Amino acid sequence: MADVAEKTKKSPAKFLSDVNKEMKRVSWPKRKELFRYTGIVLSTVVIMALFFWVVDLGISQIVELILG
Repeated sequence: MADVAEKTKKSPAKFLSDVNKEMKRVSWPKRKELFRYTGIVLSTVVIMALFFWVVDLGISQIVELILG
């Protein structure tokens, strides 16, 4: 088992070199796609926040009615 761990160890310089190579191979989104996806994420977050705010208000009102 220890033999496997020793074979897979890399020097920090080799590791960073491999990371750099992989980062060059990544397919990054175009500017237009990035803004579109960001808008979708922010819109979804706002909608979900509003939904949970309304649900929280409703549950608070129900609990207040029950407990007086």
